[in-house]
Order: sequence, then C-alpha cells, then structure tokens
Amino acid sequence: MDIEKKGKRRISWKIPKISQLPTSSIIAIGFLLVILTGTLLLMLPFSSRNGQSAGFLTSLFTATSASCVTGLVVADTYQQWSIFGQLIILCMIQVGGLGFMTFGAFFSMLLHRNIGLKERNILQESVNSMQIGGIVKLTRKILFGTMFFEGVGAILLFLRFLPEMGVPRALYNGIFHSISAFCNAGFDLMGRKEAYSSLVSYSDDIIVNVVVMLLIVIGGIGFIVWDDVAHHKLKFKSYLLHTKIVLVATAVLVFGGGFLFWLTERNGLFAGMGVRETVLSALFSSVTARTAGFNTTDTAALSQSGKLLTIVLMFIGGSPGSTAGGIKTTTIVVMLLAVWMNLTRAKGCNIFGRRLPDDAVRKAGIVFTINLLLAISSAIILLALQPFPMDEVLFEVFSAIGTVGMTTGITRDLCTISRVVIIFLMYLGRVGSLTFALSFTERRKADPLQRPTEKILIG
Repeated sequence: MDIEKKGKRRISWKIPKISQLPTSSIIAIGFLLVILTGTLLLMLPFSSRNGQSAGFLTSLFTATSASCVTGLVVADTYQQWSIFGQLIILCMIQVGGLGFMTFGAFFSMLLHRNIGLKERNILQESVNSMQIGGIVKLTRKILFGTMFFEGVGAILLFLRFLPEMGVPRALYNGIFHSISAFCNAGFDLMGRKEAYSSLVSYSDDIIVNVVVMLLIVIGGIGFIVWDDVAHHKLKFKSYLLHTKIVLVATAVLVFGGGFLFWLTERNGLFAGMGVRETVLSALFSSVTARTAGFNTTDTAALSQSGKLLTIVLMFIGGSPGSTAGGIKTTTIVVMLLAVWMNLTRAKGCNIFGRRLPDDAVRKAGIVFTINLLLAISSAIILLALQPFPMDEVLFEVFSAIGTVGMTTGITRDLCTISRVVIIFLMYLGRVGSLTFALSFTERRKADPLQRPTEKILIG
C-alpha cells in the first residue's frame, strides 16, 4: 500500500507473507503466538480457582513460563489455577517442550497432508536436526518416543501417588508431573500440601526422585541422541560425534555436579539427612539445575557455593534439540576445547578422533557471549529497580534465561518491570538467543568488502 509520494518517487511498504519469512523468524513468531493464546485462555475467570480473572501480567508470566518450559511462577499452580487452567498450562508445556512445529507436523500426518520443503526446513531448525532428509520420520519418532516415556513415567508416578491420593487424583498428578518433568518444565501441583513446595515432601522417596530424574535427563539429552542410541544400541563407537559429546558431558555434569553439591552442602542444607536422602538430594539438585526447575530441598537455604554451582549448571543447561534450555552441553564442551586448542597450539578442536568445524566454534562463542550478556544486563536492571541481594537476582536471571524455573523465592515479589524482564529472558531462553537475533539479521546481505587488517593487543 502506498504511504508517501515525493515527486515521481513512490515509496511502498509490503508485509511479507509467513512463507517468505526466515525460518528463525517463523519459530520466534510461533512461540509468541502460543504464549499470547495461553495468556488469553488463562485470563478467563474460570481458569482461576476463585472464579476471578488472574489479570494480564500474571497470566502472561505463567503462559510464558509454561510455553518456554521454565517453571518460574508468580502464583502457585495448584492454589491459583482451576483444573481448566492447569490443563491449559499442561498443553502449553507439551507444545513448548516439543515445539509447535512438531505438533503441526503431527496433525499434517493425521490428515495425510504433504509436508512441504518450507515446513521441513522449519522442522529441521525446530528439533535441531543435522539434515533435512528424514526429518518427517524423525518427527514421528519424537512424538511416539515422547508418548512412551511420558506414559511410563505417568504410570510409575500414579502407582506411587495412589495410596495417598486415590485413583482420580493420583492419575491426574502422575500425568501432570510426568509431562512437566519430561519437558523440563518444573511445574507441580504440590501446592495442595504447601504453596511453592515443589517435591520437598518427597526428598527421600526413591521412586519419585528416580522417575523424575530419569524423565528430566531423557527429555534433556535431545531427540537426535534418542534416534542414534535406538539405532546403534550400546555400540558407543558407532554413535555420532554429537551423541558421544552429549552423553559424556551429561554424565559428567550429573554425577560431578552431584558430588560437588554433596561437598558444598554436607554440613549445611544436607546436614541431618540420612545417607539415602543425602545421595538423592545431591543427585536431584544436580539434575534439576540443568533446566528442570523442580526441587526436593529448600533452594533458598543453599550455601553461597551451592548457589554459584547451581547458577553454573543452569547456564549450561541440557543438550541441543531437546526439551531443555541453557547454552547447551555441546556449547560448553566446544568452548573448553577451543581454549585448550589455543593453549596447546593444536590444529583445530579435536575430540573422539574427529575435528570440529570452525563454524561450530564461532557459533558456540556467540551463544555463550549473548546469553551471558543478557543475564548480566538483566541482573543490573533488577538490582537497580529493587533492593534484592545480588546472589538472589543472579540466581533468578540465570534461571529465567536457562528456562530452569528454580528460585530463591523472589519471583512473586518482582515489580512489573522486573517481571517483564524475566518474561523476556524466558522467551529468549526457549526460542534461543541466537535464533532470536538471526530473526532480525538473517535477510541482511553480507558485506562484499573486506576491511584492511590491523593488529591489536589481547589479554
């Protein structure tokens, strides 16, 4: 439509069609639409337990946290939301965990509709697949694998909750917590015991701890890893390099993190616990910090070293193409390899007998830097707005951008601007800071000119 004329020159603006948008823009817009839809549904009076609308900001915060599988809440999920509201949250968790394009492909399969090249490209980007070939088949495996793991988890949790809750409530709680754990969301319905208590009452329960931890880890290692392990079984040497890095890094972070939690909290938070509860609490603290958001101990009671360790684990997060957030395990491994390469003057980043492409090193550096700058900038804003201790603010912002959902308790005390900042961080954490940045720059043409080089001093 023409909007201005200057002499014979005519300036016109055209709104691009969805199909013409870059893949990164479609993903960013898609998640935004899911969040806005969830917000409107949660604002309905019958979404709240008291029959009154929760208001726009509370609904937006909750919808963002659910769609971005974070788990930070400004109102207890059980005490604030009705069954309808809880089901809306559960649907957003499932869609947010797997990606809206995965569900779009699922419905296309049900309707026997062909999935075009553009949709396949978006699917590839959405699940972080390495190639477009076989993406529809992989999507089908993702859907059936998700139903299998969530179903098994729901049955096991149902059997555990049955004696204390009865059949209907135990079944509902089993399904809800299984989906929430697998999608690394951290939402819970334990507010019926005490608001914001999460899984604290089950800190020494082997079934609840093990089932939830396994669901978190399986959901957080990535769909590509599933497919590779399913194909090659236990033949580690036959795995893709990506799978090898993810599995080794995950094992080191889970058990190494558990040991460090025991070391830092044995005379503090874990003091007075029995051996079984201490082991479960240490491992659960390590697993949940990597984007799950549940807690079986009082997070606010962590020592300063325990909080710092949690922040580091939250920043790293899970693995690419999974339900988890963070900068991802592969990113931190590549960053450490790049440092080692430069210190030892090696030719390239080498691991498991393979050399990583230079593009992987550049991308890892970009993701690491952007996420760190976003977290620090947001922390400065929150500290300027409200008189919270710095360690609690840092904990909150890293939890948000890592889509973790753990908090020391300041979430519900955030002012309006602070809540908006956290909402923005949760959104970027799920969409991906790099994807979000590319949605603005992907169409820009590369500068054909190269500037003259000049040396500078570093370090």
